Amino acid sequence: MIGRVAALAKRFTKPMPQVGQTPADVVFSENKWQLLRYRARPEGLAWKTPVLLIPSLINRHYVLDLMKGKSFVEWLVGQGFDVYCIDWGTPSSEDRFLTFEDIADRYIARALRVTCRTAGAEKAHTLGYCLGGTLAAIHAAVHPERIASLTLLATPIAFHDEGMLSLWTRTKAFDVKALVDATGNVPWQILQSAFQMLRPTAPASKAVSMLDRAWDDEFLDGFFALETWGNDNVSFPGASYRKYIQELYQADGLLKGTFSLGPHPVRLESIKVPTHVVTFEHDAIVPWQSAAVLMDHIGATDKHRLHLAGGHVGAVISKKAAKGLWPAMANFWSKRDAASPQAAALPEPSAKSGVPSQASVPNVAS
Repeated sequence: MIGRVAALAKRFTKPMPQVGQTPADVVFSENKWQLLRYRARPEGLAWKTPVLLIPSLINRHYVLDLMKGKSFVEWLVGQGFDVYCIDWGTPSSEDRFLTFEDIADRYIARALRVTCRTAGAEKAHTLGYCLGGTLAAIHAAVHPERIASLTLLATPIAFHDEGMLSLWTRTKAFDVKALVDATGNVPWQILQSAFQMLRPTAPASKAVSMLDRAWDDEFLDGFFALETWGNDNVSFPGASYRKYIQELYQADGLLKGTFSLGPHPVRLESIKVPTHVVTFEHDAIVPWQSAAVLMDHIGATDKHRLHLAGGHVGAVISKKAAKGLWPAMANFWSKRDAASPQAAALPEPSAKSGVPSQASVPNVAS
């Protein structure tokens, strides 16, 4: 034990791993958010349709570009995709009146418009992660014009489930109006503590993992990078949070068809673009059932579901993801894309990667 503690202490004398390092340029900015375009690989692009990544409002975008060797963005760029990502930035006090419509309608519409214009394309493949997927699905139901396909990664659609977050926000004691009136923007400390509530033993488990692998520099670099991201939280604009809780978590409006984006009713059956739903068996934040239910409600005939082991974050950034999940998502886009002359077919993930073939995934429509 003393040797492990000494090894771990020595590791803390070294620099922490750098996060979000894939080279990118800001191609658009408004208020606090900006649109990043990652620089293409030296040999150029292989695919004509760009990919727009829409992360959650609650966490930083660079979870998809965590660190070298553990970056979905870096991998996508290496496959020849033209990759864009929304960085939501850090809301300040004046953003307490920022509405859900500002974000899900106006901001995402501009991100899609700039992505398509910059890439010289009519449409973009769109990937939404967690709450970012909810925003993307809502936008696709109302404004599908610039969306070539929709990939929803661990995305809540049905909000009345047995998950801790759903049960907590639906209690009578959870007064979202009082919370927003008191705080303006909902502080990140409250949001972070809500996620910690899902796994109260996580700090102890992490400490044990560090000690057990105190000599494994590769593991520790990944661990500290993820911890950097996990503690780099942002507050939630107050007006948006109120609608998010009241109309999605408390009223389950998206599934029940009562949710609207401004004057536009949001109907899941209006989603007719090719759709890829990715769920995780051990996701404590978004129970897989609340994400998979979308398959039964959208109007798309080209729709596929991929269900994997793992949790909400680990399954997205792990070595297994690089061999299975990432190629599966890239293949979904490449098969629905007009390839440029230098494009090469992407290899199909095998069963050894942990990703079953589409035909073997339950609840898949082709």
